[in-house]
Amino acid sequence: MNGAEIMDIARDGILTFFKMGLPVMLIGLIVGVVISLLQALTQIQEQTLVYVPKIIVTFLALMLLMPFMSDALSGYMGRVATRIIAGG
Repeated sequence: MNGAEIMDIARDGILTFFKMGLPVMLIGLIVGVVISLLQALTQIQEQTLVYVPKIIVTFLALMLLMPFMSDALSGYMGRVATRIIAGG
């Protein structure tokens, strides 16, 4: 295995990481911004108000996106396993 193949596997791994993590992180970010905006508009300064909705929405997003995430991860594992079987 040469350097180009290692870079290809690493690049594919990083892209798979972003495919799996980015949607959930963006949903959490959007919920956090909306709640912060709501707090600023209503002048409610409760610190714990942000966490509960964020946790619930993140959990729901994980449940809804689980098939997509498992397909992305199994595809990556299949590509890595094919390279291992091919001998490099």
